[in-house]
Amino acid sequence: MITKGLRLKSLLLGTLALCACALGAESPTVVPAPALDNPKTAGPLQTAVLAGGCFWGVQGVYQHVRGVQNVLSGYAGGDKSTAEYETVSSGGTGHAESVQIVFDPKQVSYGELLQVYFSVVHDPTQLNRQGPDTGTQYRSAIFYTDDAQKKVAQAYIKQLEQAKAFDRPIVTRVDAYKGFYPAEAYHQDYLVEHPRNPYIAYNDLPKVEHLKEHFPALWRDQPVTVAMAKNHE
Repeated sequence: MITKGLRLKSLLLGTLALCACALGAESPTVVPAPALDNPKTAGPLQTAVLAGGCFWGVQGVYQHVRGVQNVLSGYAGGDKSTAEYETVSSGGTGHAESVQIVFDPKQVSYGELLQVYFSVVHDPTQLNRQGPDTGTQYRSAIFYTDDAQKKVAQAYIKQLEQAKAFDRPIVTRVDAYKGFYPAEAYHQDYLVEHPRNPYIAYNDLPKVEHLKEHFPALWRDQPVTVAMAKNHE
């Protein structure tokens, strides 16, 4: 089922968006690697939860990152009872549209995931919005799952601020993980399934291309989809 919110996103930019995309999107701010990071070591799969605007594009980027085993679109920051798209879209639930990233720490570090996050996933200087989407549900937030992730995230933000990596202050929140609730099935793999959607073409496909261009060592051609991950469980 396509909801009112989805229809609005699909029609948001229309033909004008497709033309603008063809002309090329604005270049991202590629930031240096974190000075403090968890070492790449063999071990159990780990989980990162990040919010950076509409989850379609965030999921789409991380599906192309080497070492990522699964990426789910969903909601974090609020209660389970309000983890539903239309309710979250009201902006009053405390939830942010987020992604849950399951990754192999031997192949990709938590810090590298954050470097991609700050460089190509979103603009961390936009408060409670990303691009055309506004509201607290589109805020920039890192939900750390343990003390090690908290230390890496906080140190990295301080590093980027001291280096003046961005022209404006970073507004990314670093919050304790309280739960992640997968979004409805029609939101999963949305970029992969709907690359010609005007919203996707203008706002999100350029992010995937920036990942490929600026992080070739982390790039994987074949995106890992939710369906693929389920088949390997």
